[in-house]
Amino acid sequence: MRTIGGTIIAGTTLVLLGTCSIAPDPIARAVAAPQSAQARNAFRFDGPMIQGGTVLGTAPALTSRVTLDGRDVPVAPDGRFLIAFDRDAAARAELVATRVDGSSLRQTLTIQPRAWRIERLNTLPRFAQPSAEFQRRRPAELAQINAARAKSNSVQGWRQEFMWPVTGRISGLFGSQRIYKGEPGSYHSGIDVARPSGTPIIAPADGVVILAAQQDFTLEGKLLMLDHGMTLNSAFLHLSRIDVKVGDVVRRGQTIGAIGTTGRSTGPHLHWGMKWGNARIDPLLIAGSMPVTAD
Repeated sequence: MRTIGGTIIAGTTLVLLGTCSIAPDPIARAVAAPQSAQARNAFRFDGPMIQGGTVLGTAPALTSRVTLDGRDVPVAPDGRFLIAFDRDAAARAELVATRVDGSSLRQTLTIQPRAWRIERLNTLPRFAQPSAEFQRRRPAELAQINAARAKSNSVQGWRQEFMWPVTGRISGLFGSQRIYKGEPGSYHSGIDVARPSGTPIIAPADGVVILAAQQDFTLEGKLLMLDHGMTLNSAFLHLSRIDVKVGDVVRRGQTIGAIGTTGRSTGPHLHWGMKWGNARIDPLLIAGSMPVTAD
């Protein structure tokens, strides 16, 4: 028994001459049909499910709605969708497809845990006292960021293979965290790449510009955000310049700005953060290992 063109052929020798056609083997159809039906009635996934990671999936045929732990998941007309898992995602999640006939298919997902880099600083307090200027400006900045992330654009970057916005030495890992006198601080929400100020950065995938802060934010400095579609977005912090404006459609590999040290930064670097909905995710798992460079 062997497979030709996705069909199982049993006990038959085929010789293809020119445009000669072969009548379908009824045994082959009988064997293949249950497999096709099974594929149509199940979720399919590309890639592992892990804390801080993303997974592309395909919904069962005739699906009208998909939810993950009760929250709606956008689904493309071809049935493709994206899901992601926060840094602190639980070990289990439930994915549900509702069919057009009202029936539903449920699947329990197992999320692999990760070991995060934890640094314990037993002599330092967790917070320095925020300045009056920070307290005055921060609410409006957060409102802009949240409004940007609420925007939805029909862009297909989420389907693409992501690139690194810049290559270089990774100086900060996603998920790392400091513990101050036993009290945990906020974990690092992105990945840092150290390069000189003025080094160009590129769009890691197609997107629409949803925020381009030419006036420095208190923490992020010059902040640029891209929507890649399906509630997946990228944020690029501490830039020295931004080369695009809100509403621009950018293509994978296009220059969009340059590294700097604006905002709360101790030196020139790119902080690349990503979110899917409310889940913070690890850009390293999306872009893959940092390419070796001569720098």
